[in-house]
Amino acid sequence: MRKIVLILFVSILLTACNSNKSELSISELEVVPDKVQDAIDSESRLQLINEGEKTAYVVFQSKGKVITGLEEQGDTLKIKLNVPKEDDDVVIQHVYKLTFNGKPKELLVLVNEETIPFDVVIIN
Repeated sequence: MRKIVLILFVSILLTACNSNKSELSISELEVVPDKVQDAIDSESRLQLINEGEKTAYVVFQSKGKVITGLEEQGDTLKIKLNVPKEDDDVVIQHVYKLTFNGKPKELLVLVNEETIPFDVVIIN
């Protein structure tokens, strides 16, 4: 009985420790929520749609596949978008869901290592 209680206590403790970890992620959406789709400006190359303290959407239009990455440096969050080659003539709209713990003071977007400003920022 003591072993069961000890195992239960340890698992609860480990769960509590993991809940304090920073939840930082970026993922491309295949299905874009209607609320986000309605806010997208199709003429803008780079757009941020902020949905509160933990979620934002980044809309990026490019002529090719995009490789994404994130880097945290203090209060700055770097969103890295690398487009290996833009051979296509067709512009593709990529919508990424950005999840973070708390609001970073500064968001930087790097496209092929070059800092690019947001064309449009929407705060919902």
